[in-house]
Amino acid sequence: MAAAASPFWNPKTETLERSRLEALQMAKLRRHTAWAAQRSPWYRRALAGVDPDALRSLDDLRRLPMLTRDDWMNSQRERPPYGELPTIDGEGAIRIHTTSGTTGREPLRALDSRKDWAWAAELWSYAVWGCGVRPADTAYIAFGYGSFIGFWGLHYAMEKIGVLNIPGGAQTTEARVRQIIAFGATVVASTPTYALRLAQEAEAHGIDLRGSAVRRVILSGEPAGSIPQTKALIEAQWGARAFDTAGMTEIGTIMVFECAHQPGGTHIIEDHVIEEVIDPVTLEPIARGEPGERVVTSFGRGAIPLLRYRTGDLVCKVPAARCGCGRTLDIYEGGILGRVDDMRIVRGTNVYPRAIEAIVREHAEVDEFQTVIFREGVRDEISLCVELRAEVSVQRWPELRDRLHGELAQAHEGLNFRVELAAAGALPRFELKARRTVDRREVPLGASP
Repeated sequence: MAAAASPFWNPKTETLERSRLEALQMAKLRRHTAWAAQRSPWYRRALAGVDPDALRSLDDLRRLPMLTRDDWMNSQRERPPYGELPTIDGEGAIRIHTTSGTTGREPLRALDSRKDWAWAAELWSYAVWGCGVRPADTAYIAFGYGSFIGFWGLHYAMEKIGVLNIPGGAQTTEARVRQIIAFGATVVASTPTYALRLAQEAEAHGIDLRGSAVRRVILSGEPAGSIPQTKALIEAQWGARAFDTAGMTEIGTIMVFECAHQPGGTHIIEDHVIEEVIDPVTLEPIARGEPGERVVTSFGRGAIPLLRYRTGDLVCKVPAARCGCGRTLDIYEGGILGRVDDMRIVRGTNVYPRAIEAIVREHAEVDEFQTVIFREGVRDEISLCVELRAEVSVQRWPELRDRLHGELAQAHEGLNFRVELAAAGALPRFELKARRTVDRREVPLGASP
């Protein structure tokens, strides 16, 4: 455990010079590749002919095959319930977590051993400590504690650091807000969307979050945590600093975090993962400073080794020197920018949910919003549905509508957005990951959207 005065959870590895950091990564890569080839049926086939000891530099990563989510899911279907990726079966694991399945598909199932969970908590500790949380804090984790992996690792990291934990599962939003106040929580963890939802609920019941003891809000689960406009709104509503993190079920924990210096991006925990950025079409490496798909190799999950996993996340890697905190861990500028497949094309124009949210969150009058893409005859159309905050007069709507319409068109090559007013409470609210973009062109004929 780090000394209380240190800004680093693991000072030795977080500040390693680049050559030594890469040497550490390669040593872990050789060991993990050998482990996977010996113990995972899937990797035993995939790594046939690969000599782990011959992996000497990061360029040698290209000798290893990539893994996709489809590979994982197909393996589960062929050898239920866990597939052939795991090195253990249910008897050797202590926990199972699942992703939220897409329509018509079963969820991804991930097993973990006791050692894996210790590793998951360790990586979360980098983030928790790095944003300034200390043993004297009281943390409220606004999370459902179900099979979704979510903030489980953060919960154990808080315990590891010595923070008093308040698990906020199985409650209404109002009850959670009141507990945050009653217990004097100094740290709150939630998705960005739910942080906004908690603030809405507090305001509706006359509860002053800005005057509460909360000083830090830890965000995860959505790219919105790294959108400056959304983060600024959360910080204004809570009177606290907001910090972005990102992880995934496939890894079992987080892989990036925003430090207390808040450099406009998230540090990659590179002593525990190797993160490549590739062109999603050619699969060739992309230079720093250019956006591409992130491919992750993680070293701490022994139950399910992960070598060169294509995540579908859109990122832009920049050097650690962008931040003045002293870490030598590279940065994803803007955090996770979204999904490679998030982009929608409407009448030849690229539309990104992140860009829409950045515009909408500039307007304090907006309480909630939803983007709907649909087909009218043979023509694609796009609308933005907006709910106003309770205190905003509907008489202000025409002016706001026109401003949003103009800003959206300017950011999208003149594309005409239909900006529409929704009734109070008509749009969905989210506790976990928000889905504010609905593409009705993808709905099969005769099905409900």
